Amino acid sequence: MKPASLGPADRARAVRELADQEFDVLVVGGGVVGAGAALDAVSRGLSVALVEAADWAAGTSSRSSKLIHGGLRYLEQRDFHLVREALRERALLLTRIAPHLVHPVPFLYPLKHRMWERFYVGAGIGLYDTMGGAGAVPRHRHLSHRHALRVAPALRGDAFVGAIQYFDAQVDDARFTMTLARTAAGYGATVVTRAKAVGFLREADRVVGARVHDLENDQEIQVRARHVINATGVWTDEAGRLANARGGPAVKASKGVHFLVPRDRIRLDTGLILRTEKSVLFVIPWGRHWIIGTTDTAWDLDKDEPAASQADVDYLLDHVNAVLRTPLSPDDIEAVYAGLRPLLSGGADDTAKLSREHSVAQPVPGLTVIAGGKFTTYRVMAEDAVDAAAADLPTTVPSSVTGRVPLTGAVGYEVLWNERHRLARRSGLHVARIEHLLNRYGSCVHEILELIERDPSLGEPITAARDYLKAEAVYAASHEGALHLEDVLRRRTRAAIEEWDQGTAAAPEIAGLIAPVLGWDDETVKRETDHYLRQVEAERRARREADDAAAAAARREVPGLFTERAAS
Repeated sequence: MKPASLGPADRARAVRELADQEFDVLVVGGGVVGAGAALDAVSRGLSVALVEAADWAAGTSSRSSKLIHGGLRYLEQRDFHLVREALRERALLLTRIAPHLVHPVPFLYPLKHRMWERFYVGAGIGLYDTMGGAGAVPRHRHLSHRHALRVAPALRGDAFVGAIQYFDAQVDDARFTMTLARTAAGYGATVVTRAKAVGFLREADRVVGARVHDLENDQEIQVRARHVINATGVWTDEAGRLANARGGPAVKASKGVHFLVPRDRIRLDTGLILRTEKSVLFVIPWGRHWIIGTTDTAWDLDKDEPAASQADVDYLLDHVNAVLRTPLSPDDIEAVYAGLRPLLSGGADDTAKLSREHSVAQPVPGLTVIAGGKFTTYRVMAEDAVDAAAADLPTTVPSSVTGRVPLTGAVGYEVLWNERHRLARRSGLHVARIEHLLNRYGSCVHEILELIERDPSLGEPITAARDYLKAEAVYAASHEGALHLEDVLRRRTRAAIEEWDQGTAAAPEIAGLIAPVLGWDDETVKRETDHYLRQVEAERRARREADDAAAAAARREVPGLFTERAAS
């Protein structure tokens, strides 16, 4: 399959298809579950449309801990089904579906008590190693206090008595979600961002499509479909009200906050997992950085732009500093980001106690709602949603095949990895740069290298975001569906969280690079750049506020380009 392009001309064609065709399935919501549902449905031979009000992964799916994991703490809660399911998915992602995007990462679990805790935790992690997909990552190992200090010299010697090291996996969540949508498009799905579902079409009591506002062209389109899947995550309840649907799954939003610090601020050769009074805290390797998180608190304010407050940052600093020889200070923090988990609502006030399971319902004929779950199990959620939709279609629909369908860029990745030195010599790029490209684009790296071959200046790093080449910014607009500057800075690259200035210095250069692809004039370049700079400043003001309400008010002062969601 030739990789699909999601450039401006492709979007224009897709918008026409939305208006002209009747689809078997319309998926509303372009997070990981919605994009996964579109791929699942199209790979079963169904005609599929996928619409997203903002950008791929603009909500929850770009603001996670960026882990593919079973969830050690769910073992202690005896949620064995969820852990086994997630570990099986982890193995599929590592070995078959996305080996170019998902990679093993080690974690150290410090022990505070002698004997009993090593036995207790060791037994749990041993079970974790064998429950699903055994062999996809190395098995755990027990470390003495001295050995643990060798791999984690940043830890205070009196903070633990020994440790266990185990493996999970990590992913660039935004890139993964975009690649899902791109893969679905490659198999024939019609996929469109900046297309907000503003209502549902009805015939008698049945949903037969949706009214979609094309935000780029300010026009409304009636998209007809035999079945609609609502995969809007934390906006599930709002979408249900649009359909006048009762009885579907109710969702409660939980805020998770992370911050990044430079890699040299914490001397570790491994990731770290710490128990807290509420949940767990991760220190996760991320290129030249560590990601530290997360919080788990109820959020009932603006879902479009969740904001991190000073209280969130202080909580994370206090817990990580409890085990570090050299404490982190607020001045060490490069960036902070906040996201919302769509948890199935239950009786507990504490969101940490709510289930990470998912639910599928059909509250009205013609409409399936999928809610809950976690990033790692997106494929199972998508399969369950399409199963429910398929049962409502007049034809027999094959079972899911996505467990055997590699994503765009996966096929040939291992071969190219082995040939990376030859690719470096041929392209004139350093081998470390080729490795970076392979782990972002897989076998689509050839498309990046072709851009550089046609224009050698694109082989230079972006001046103020040197982890990325200029070609990557151009490719984001020409092939990956980026329509705005913030799409490139926040999700196609991660400059918004990886740079001390959140990408503000790189913004004018990137805007100039993508302008010819997107047909921008000088006024548009300036407007996009100015808006992004104001967004970053609003996020910084929010972070200085003491509580959620004040932080949310500060963040709302400069909303996203299109704050309306699929069901606002």
